[in-house]
Amino acid sequence: LAPGQTLGLVGATGSGKSTVLRLILRQFEIAQALQQGGITWGAHALSGYPLQRLRHAFNWVAQEPFLFSASIADNIALAQPQASRAAIMHAAQLAAIHEDILRFPEGYDTPVGERGVTLSGGQKQRVAIARALLTDSHLLLLDDALSAVDTDTESRILRHLTDLRVAQPERSAIIVSHRLSAVVEADHILVLREGRVIERGNHESLLQQDGWYASQWKYQQLEAALEAATPHDE
Repeated sequence: LAPGQTLGLVGATGSGKSTVLRLILRQFEIAQALQQGGITWGAHALSGYPLQRLRHAFNWVAQEPFLFSASIADNIALAQPQASRAAIMHAAQLAAIHEDILRFPEGYDTPVGERGVTLSGGQKQRVAIARALLTDSHLLLLDDALSAVDTDTESRILRHLTDLRVAQPERSAIIVSHRLSAVVEADHILVLREGRVIERGNHESLLQQDGWYASQWKYQQLEAALEAATPHDE
């Protein structure tokens, strides 16, 4: 993965997507988890980097992020407590949570409660994404971190991430998602099954391969069309 590029990791539940991210973060020892091969960063094996330096270079947003019983602003600025309110607001705008925050009674000073209990699942994910974007990391890891947001909000966030990488070309991203719309613009996409890569390419080339990715894309597009056509109660 070259600087400024995006890698998408997709596959059925249990295919090993999150495990790949945990290997990158060295939450698992790579030598014990992989029978052959390895993972490199900047042409050097991950195992050769001091763990603190490695994790400082990466930002990981989990599907169920952890928020502290503090204000929204404090949660966003967790890793950058000296950040200005303007910088916090800019990160929130990139994560498409700014407008939600302004609707709260105390705005950015609104307490979120224990584990963010006062926020919806999508709001918690977006606060965690804002937290990650506030820090100057080289690699953003999104582990199904858009699963609780609607497709329009997902598109806004992904568009902002693309703009951010244009402005900061050294920043890259790895996006794990069960929703293929999240990886359509990725430079590279890997399809995993039982811990192995079964397909690789970009969105267009994977559709032409007519394998798991193409089949899942057609299914999800049909599902979205049916959802859009179904009347909802006011």
